[in-house]
Amino acid sequence: MQWRMQMLFQRKLKIRFLFLLFLALLVHLVMDFALPTTHRSCGCDTKASKAMGVLSGSSMPASLKKLSLRILQDFSGSNGSLEKSSQPERAGLHLRAGEPGVQQQHEEANAGWTRGSKLAALFEHPLYNIPVPEVTEKDKLFIVNPMEKFSLRSSRSDEWVSSSKAETLLPTGKTAYDTYPTWLKFHIGINRYELYPRRDPLLPTLLQDLATQRIISSVQKSGGTQLKLIMTFPNYGQALFKPMKQTRDQETPIDFFYFSDFERHNAEIAAFHLDRILDFRRIPPVSGRLVNITKEIRDITTDKKLAKTFFISPAGNVCFYGECSYYCSTEHALCGKPDRLEGSMAALLPDKTLAKRRSWRSPWRRSYHKSKKAEWELNPNYCAQVRETPPYDSGHRLLDLIDMAILDFLMGNMDRHHYETFEKFGNDTFLLHLDNGRGFGTHSRDEPSILAPLHQCCSIKKSTYLRLQLLATQPYRLSDVLREALAADPLAPVLAEPHLKALDRRLEKVLVAVGHC
Repeated sequence: MQWRMQMLFQRKLKIRFLFLLFLALLVHLVMDFALPTTHRSCGCDTKASKAMGVLSGSSMPASLKKLSLRILQDFSGSNGSLEKSSQPERAGLHLRAGEPGVQQQHEEANAGWTRGSKLAALFEHPLYNIPVPEVTEKDKLFIVNPMEKFSLRSSRSDEWVSSSKAETLLPTGKTAYDTYPTWLKFHIGINRYELYPRRDPLLPTLLQDLATQRIISSVQKSGGTQLKLIMTFPNYGQALFKPMKQTRDQETPIDFFYFSDFERHNAEIAAFHLDRILDFRRIPPVSGRLVNITKEIRDITTDKKLAKTFFISPAGNVCFYGECSYYCSTEHALCGKPDRLEGSMAALLPDKTLAKRRSWRSPWRRSYHKSKKAEWELNPNYCAQVRETPPYDSGHRLLDLIDMAILDFLMGNMDRHHYETFEKFGNDTFLLHLDNGRGFGTHSRDEPSILAPLHQCCSIKKSTYLRLQLLATQPYRLSDVLREALAADPLAPVLAEPHLKALDRRLEKVLVAVGHC
């Protein structure tokens, strides 16, 4: 009996001893994992933190603290829908060039999407960092009252509040400028020298808004030869919508006249990015978007003429055609799959009642006739008389026109009959490169007549020529940087590969033309 009691006692002792060992091991593991990263012997966390630009041993990166603060401020602002649609790393970009904190915010916003890319390297090149003249008050399109806040109004939307409640919802410690929606900041930033700055911190957010903001109204745009819609957002912002008419791999038939060609939505998107890569920055921001024809056009339109043109195709797809000069019929209807339709969304410029624009007939305008030719096509010395005609007889207007011709040649756009400028700035300002939908129609053939201003005048800006030479080199090849820029668009791939390859071929032809001069 006593022997059995001893055996039982020893067994219990062994079990307790093993339990204590297991408990000690468990406590050791917990304490090991609870130690700060700086006390561990492994260097992987240190390497990771360095790769992220964070010093090892810091309890919380300063950038994350700032990002958290900015996000809180954004969601306390008046424009809830705009901020909710923005990606976190792009949230809170409220300042333009010349405003305090722009450089720091730009570096934080662009660190993720440009690091290690050809496009980023291009924009860091000295040719893309040539300073613009100092912008004075008279050089700004608008003089803004610094005390005027963006007003709100009541509506059925939860994104609006009454103006009496607006003051309590505005971010504290911010200027009135910070209450403006992105589209309004874009308008305010326009000046004599550029439509938007090179390193515009607003650009990613503005493109995001064009692609994601809720559409509350869709009506036809008056004028023009093909169907376009004006779409309105809850924050009063508006965009010009051009619907998809051709697939990416379709080319304009060789027997088509330039004035009867389709307007392509992807050409508008690609033109904006190409214009930016050339450092012109004269095309308003454009983003691709997949639109629901039923919910975002048919059900909300107040345009009775447009509403009458909707129908269901034999395949069960929702279609419409609107009213316009060309291609607005049942045979040329725009159909969704079943109601989804691609299109380009271009930020609208300020209303002409607020910022008047002057339309100029291009000296190298085509005849827009099936058999007649324009004077410049018959007279090889045509440029001489252009040089004697205002406003081309002084300033940089003629050189700006040649810039535009180079842009059009690269795109294959023959439809440049007019251009516009902001009236406030007179003749000493940039040209607006609007309406680029007839570009990128062909990739297998080039149209040398588009370069007539360059051939006949034998003039080009030195900065333009140097950038074109740069874009012809392997590290900054034009097709590569444009491909990279377009990859971020919601409708990527925006251009078929042959169109990108054609850019390099055409760029060489531009450089050869300059060499001949």
